[in-house]
Amino acid sequence: MTIGNLASENKKTRKKREIVEENAPLIPKSQESNSEFHEFNGASFSGAVFNLATTTIGAGIMGLPACVKKLGMVPGLIAIILTALLTEKSLEFMIRFSRAGNLSAYGSLMGDSFGRYGKALLEICVVIHNTGALIVYMIIIGDVISGTTSNGIHHSGILEGWFGVYWWTGRTFVLVFTTLAIFAPLVSLKRIDSLRYTSALSIGLAVVFLVIAVGISIIKIISGGIGMPRLFPVITDAASVFDLFTVVPVLVTAYICHYNVHNIDNELEDSSWMHGVVRTSLTLCSSVYLLTSFSAFLLFGDETLDDVLANFDTNLGIPLGSVLNDAVRFSYAAHLVLVFPVVFYGLRVNVDGLIFTSSKRPLVIDNFRFASITISLVGIIFMGANFIPSIWDIFQFTGATAAVCLGFIFPAAVTLRDRYNIATKSDKILSVFMIFLAVLSNAVAIYSDAYALINKNKNV
Repeated sequence: MTIGNLASENKKTRKKREIVEENAPLIPKSQESNSEFHEFNGASFSGAVFNLATTTIGAGIMGLPACVKKLGMVPGLIAIILTALLTEKSLEFMIRFSRAGNLSAYGSLMGDSFGRYGKALLEICVVIHNTGALIVYMIIIGDVISGTTSNGIHHSGILEGWFGVYWWTGRTFVLVFTTLAIFAPLVSLKRIDSLRYTSALSIGLAVVFLVIAVGISIIKIISGGIGMPRLFPVITDAASVFDLFTVVPVLVTAYICHYNVHNIDNELEDSSWMHGVVRTSLTLCSSVYLLTSFSAFLLFGDETLDDVLANFDTNLGIPLGSVLNDAVRFSYAAHLVLVFPVVFYGLRVNVDGLIFTSSKRPLVIDNFRFASITISLVGIIFMGANFIPSIWDIFQFTGATAAVCLGFIFPAAVTLRDRYNIATKSDKILSVFMIFLAVLSNAVAIYSDAYALINKNKNV
């Protein structure tokens, strides 16, 4: 994958480039009074790659094997690749037009093209998407560590399996402890580059999850325990065709990282690195997605669940199967714990921009505002994780609404608006295709979900 040449790109270092944006990034580059900022010489290429990849690889990976189950192995893997290519192009549009307008935030880019209402709409979509994603992370962490009950069947968590059922292995205690002991310190950091080490560790944990899953698949293939996977979807009627479109919100959600691109770009030592950061990050993410989806569907076939982690509490039929099950679940739960603060960073910036639009004081030096927003958002996410039962419901809602706008519709709309006359004819054709594909596929997905829900209620 490649990012095209960015038109009129200034290869200036971050120390020479001055931006005058009120609400984003969280650390204003032109703020001379912030001594802490002046001690920061700029983020490295590798740190930016880890932060962008961590933003991208979240809970969406858990739903991708279920997408491959619906589409079949061949169309499923092709869909993952095509979504990555479209995501790369949408990020190129964002970076190119931000360079042309000297803009330092996604909200500013939308505001530059569509005014304050466009900026507000963007911030609302980021808030919806990120809040939903963080609730999903916390739900999965609770399910994996303390266990969950679905359709009358109880799936034991890691702690329950190791120590039994106690108050300190229960879901409430696990989530409270995780929130206070891990999330609270990490979300209190005011610069996204401060999370580069936890982001690197989170990518490492995702790779551990991937290596174990692929290793289990290889062992099962050698032992003859895996049959031929279904290569194409099962289509019996019109409803089954419409049902295929329900994978689109999950595919889109898996690649959403757009809300943190400017935050990461603003802290880079050299702005010319950004297109390489995007290319490297998406290549890494796509590789993880393809291998995970392939190996998981190979292992579980048509028994693949909406959250594939739930499949790893069964007997794998191989030596040390229970140990490997725990390793898979623990590594990815730990990965999500470390992804949480990176996604939270983008959420807090956009909530601040949405609520405190007229504030002249940067969030980084307004400790009361910073603490108030942080505590309020963590509280809302914690409550949501305890009252929303299904991660698939959140994937469908956020993916079909906010995520598709952030990932495709907004970048394409900015390109079609073309305020700086830098879009080519092919750019505009691709933008029209992006919007058409996004609107059509998600409209069909919403219709299919509503149709299935109505039929389910009729049968109850």
